Amino acid sequence: MKNPLLEPEGLPVFGSIQASHVNGAVQHILEKMRSKLLKAQTSTTPSFKTVEEMERIQDSIHRVWGPIAHLNSVISTPELRDAYNKCLPMISEFGTEIAQSEKLWTVFSQLEKETDPSDTTKRQLILHTLREFKLAGVSLPIEAKNKFKELVKALAQCQASFEQNLMDATDAFKCHETDKTALVGIPNMILSRAKELAEKEGQTGWLLTLDPPTYQAIMTYAENESLRALYYEAWVTRASDQGPQAGRWDNRVLIEKIAGLRHESAILLGFRSYAELSLATKMASSTKEVLEFLQELAEKSRPVAQTELAELEAFSEKSLNPWDISYFSEKLRQSRFGLSDNELRPYFPLPTVIKGLFLVAEKLFGIQINPKNDVETWHPDVTYYEIFSNEGSPIGGFFTDLFARPNKRGGAWMDECLVKYELEGLSQRPVAYLVCNFNPPSNSDPALLTHDDVVTLFHEFGHTLHHLLTEVDYPSLSGINGVPWDAVELPSQFLENYAWAPEVLPLISGHYRTGKALPAETLKTLNASRSFQAGLAMIRQIEFSLFDFKLHAEYDPTQGSRVEEILEHVRSEVAVMKVPIFNRFPNTFSHVFGGSYAAGYYSYKWAEVLAADAFSAFKDAGIFDEETARRFRSCILATGGSREALDNFQDFRGRLPSLDPLLLQDGILTKEVIDS
Repeated sequence: MKNPLLEPEGLPVFGSIQASHVNGAVQHILEKMRSKLLKAQTSTTPSFKTVEEMERIQDSIHRVWGPIAHLNSVISTPELRDAYNKCLPMISEFGTEIAQSEKLWTVFSQLEKETDPSDTTKRQLILHTLREFKLAGVSLPIEAKNKFKELVKALAQCQASFEQNLMDATDAFKCHETDKTALVGIPNMILSRAKELAEKEGQTGWLLTLDPPTYQAIMTYAENESLRALYYEAWVTRASDQGPQAGRWDNRVLIEKIAGLRHESAILLGFRSYAELSLATKMASSTKEVLEFLQELAEKSRPVAQTELAELEAFSEKSLNPWDISYFSEKLRQSRFGLSDNELRPYFPLPTVIKGLFLVAEKLFGIQINPKNDVETWHPDVTYYEIFSNEGSPIGGFFTDLFARPNKRGGAWMDECLVKYELEGLSQRPVAYLVCNFNPPSNSDPALLTHDDVVTLFHEFGHTLHHLLTEVDYPSLSGINGVPWDAVELPSQFLENYAWAPEVLPLISGHYRTGKALPAETLKTLNASRSFQAGLAMIRQIEFSLFDFKLHAEYDPTQGSRVEEILEHVRSEVAVMKVPIFNRFPNTFSHVFGGSYAAGYYSYKWAEVLAADAFSAFKDAGIFDEETARRFRSCILATGGSREALDNFQDFRGRLPSLDPLLLQDGILTKEVIDS
């Protein structure tokens, strides 16, 4: 029987992939690629053909493993999860084998000396690969090499378990309510879903889940403080020793293991901490630079956040608990601006938002985006789109999977389905996955988004464009690959600005029943509300960033991770709101303990500085200015990892980045203060 995971070209045939295909496909591709790897290692004369062969090998692995990892995130089943977990160590081990090959290291080292420095793309490809060799311990003694390999394998398994515990804990929580008065204020679309779920389970009333849209709606709109408190506790104690499911999927032991494994691997490689190891692939040059960056932002933002919290408490006329913040913030926003996310939802139906989003991208970058219906997907909600140049040349494509459902990882993300390459005899166009967790359509009504949802969609589409509009021919430097982690958020955060632009808001809005546009005054007010509680939002992200970075920079194996101690210290320095003793935020911090942001969560703020500065060029020239958009595409989107990120930014902006545009955008500083 043919294995659909082993199709050599074209899109993955998602409709045919089963968990039973996983193990056979992984073993087959690893055996085949090991044979090719052995041949590449025994090449007698250093040649760039060896570099291209390594690119082919790694892309071949991705063609098989990428769809497996993706499906495990969006339609996880016990069978698929077991197959994924069984094969993950094999994939991890093969990656380490490549990066620890002394023969390949010798070849690439020789090629570095022979490659023309003016050929920046080839030179960058070789330098990046040499760096990967170093970071995999290629020069270590054999025992240390093997130890490093085991650490990498164990770390991959621990991170996967962390994510799965969090998914299980989120999916397991249910709140059954039969008294409608306890649900006052919650949007009808949430209640409709809850009623349908209760009926499906043979119950009366409403069955509320803990998926992100439901949680956010309850925290923002539920008048019932007890319900908000219940949901807050359930959310911040997921996968922990506290809360309604205490001890069932406790991630605390995994956090300790993950921190220890990371530190041990960093020490083996000659770094003083995992934070130092992390910075080896980032724009920031030292732990000191990162900490000073975050502390400067905190010093400027904390007084603003304190003022905002005091205003909120004065407005609410009570001492606020954490489960009150979103609720009274929404009330204050309504009072100050006459805006309610719930009232705005009918004006942001998903089809209209997507149409406007695509129009923005088409206008900026000279492309055309069209749906394609005859493509196999993994769920009925998934849509596939193709992207063409204005001249009709195909560029690539992307899948959208936008609605929350059980057995789907929370949050929003873009990932690579296929990576662009143009190698001898081979050509592949890029394809992306764009995944969100919005409220699904209800009955005959389309999905209705909050403006925050709209911003999220623009953000992830910025990543998607970065992946698709690349002009780099080598997979390891194409799109987001090879881009420093603290620069990779630049295109996504840049595109968020268009979700707020007065010129764009009419394109992405219109009442889902009448088609009536948002009133001009409402559009103006919505844009003015952008900096509402920006200080509180900034401080929250700085808290997360400092916790992550200090955890990895200060780890001491004799003391362990000191998670609680470090978090408490960070909060005492920057936070303005106390949290309850049962709060177990680290147990849910999947970006850091389940994903790729370890000692790198600060990247969001770092890249936000770059994005605000980049967008200020468009504000000066006009947000659809053709020349500015051409330079942004050429300098930022097209280059991937083929040039240094700071060089790319300077080419676009004509200078080094500045903090001022972000602080001005967020209302933390005024133009008068900046100019003085």
